[in-house]
Amino acid sequence: MKTAQLVDRLDAELDTAAYADVDASPNGLQIGSRSGTVETVGCAVDAAAATFEFAISAGVDMLCTHHGVIWDGIERITGRSYDLVSKLARAELDLYVSHLPLDGHQTLGNAAGLASYLDVTSTSPFGEIAGLPIGQAGQFDQSTSLDRLASSLEALPTGGGQIRTFPFGPSDIKTVAIVTGSGADFLDQAATAGVDVYITGEGKQKLYHEAREREMNVILSGHYATETFGIENLASEIEQWGVDTQIFTHPTGL
Repeated sequence: MKTAQLVDRLDAELDTAAYADVDASPNGLQIGSRSGTVETVGCAVDAAAATFEFAISAGVDMLCTHHGVIWDGIERITGRSYDLVSKLARAELDLYVSHLPLDGHQTLGNAAGLASYLDVTSTSPFGEIAGLPIGQAGQFDQSTSLDRLASSLEALPTGGGQIRTFPFGPSDIKTVAIVTGSGADFLDQAATAGVDVYITGEGKQKLYHEAREREMNVILSGHYATETFGIENLASEIEQWGVDTQIFTHPTGL
C-alpha cells in the first residue's frame, strides 16, 4: 500500500484531526515521508530505542506507536531526540503516532480494549477533553469485587509492575469507568458519573486522598499494561486492509 494512502486511512479511522488542538502529541505521520510504499507495519506502545531496534531488525517499513517522539512541538533536535530521529532516518523507517485518538476510539482504542477484556457491557464514551472522549464507561452483567477485578488485571503484561487498589468505594461493583495510561486527573469525572470503580494505569500522590474523600474504588493497573490494547487492535485493523503487521512488546513495569 502507498504510504500516503495508509496514513490517510489511519487518520480517517482514528479521527486524528479532531484531537489536533487538545493533544500534546502531534498525531499521524510524525517522522518520515508520505512518498513510498508500506508492505509491513510494526506496532508498539512506545517510540523508543528498543522498539526502533525491533522494527529495524524485522525490516518493517513503518512503525505505529501510541507514544511518539515529539511532544509539545519541536524547539531543537538534540540529545535523545536526535538519537531517536537519526535512527529512524538512517533506517528509512516511518513513524506513525496515535496518542489521544487511540485512547478515545470506541472500538479500537485502549479503554475499549480493556473494557472488552474485563467483559464490560453497555459501554459509552467517558473522560472528556474539550468534548472529545479518551476513555470508556460501562457495567458488569453481574456484580464483582475489587479483588476479582485486580486479579484479572494482574494477568496483563505489566513487566513486573504491581497492581494497586484504593478500596474506598462500595464492595459490590456493578459500574466502571476507564481511562488508560496516566488518568489520575479524571477521577472527578468518574465520581460525578457515579461509577463503583475507576480503573486507570498510573496515579499521582493526590489520587489516594481524592479517592478516599470521594469514597471511590480505584485500581492502578500499569501505564504500559493498560495501553497495549489499542496497538493490538490497530494491528488487526491494518491486517484487514491487506498490510502485514508485527507487534513489538517491551513492558516497562510502570
